[in-house]
Amino acid sequence: MNSLTTLLILLMAILVVFWEAVFNPIRSWLGAQVELLPALMVYTALRHSLTAVALLAVVGGLCFDSLSANPLGISVLPLFLVGLLLLLKRDLILHQQPFAQMVLGFAASAVAPVLTLLILLTGGTTPLLGWGSLWQLLVVAAGGALAAPVFFELFGWFDRTLVYGPAHQTTFRPDREIRRGRL
Repeated sequence: MNSLTTLLILLMAILVVFWEAVFNPIRSWLGAQVELLPALMVYTALRHSLTAVALLAVVGGLCFDSLSANPLGISVLPLFLVGLLLLLKRDLILHQQPFAQMVLGFAASAVAPVLTLLILLTGGTTPLLGWGSLWQLLVVAAGGALAAPVFFELFGWFDRTLVYGPAHQTTFRPDREIRRGRL
């Protein structure tokens, strides 16, 4: 795991949470705010280590809860569980395919709010639920489906631009003798 990439992921999480809190046209047009942290968790779980997943869950979840009506820390566990499940099964997932990235973004963006809702209901709070909640869940999941391939492309560009690639071995061996002239 590269520490620069992990730092970029955490910075992106803070920017995404800030964008969700400030940018209101989508919320007023669709009636729901798109949540992008689960889509970022999909990228992190499929490309990085458990440490990066845990850091994103803690930093992203606490930032998200600090700017929302959620109790502080309630979003950390659902984000971590989504990331852990994807991390454990990433060898079976075709994460290079944009369609698979969209499906995973949709699923993660649908599961994380449902897990948060279950934790809230278990804790004894009564959130506002109704038929509009299904519409909001659909908008959140669709937004995550569209955002996941964007995160893969964006961080792929970051990796190609800012991170050193592995050194490739040449076919020339320095201990090989080259005979010149006649035999």
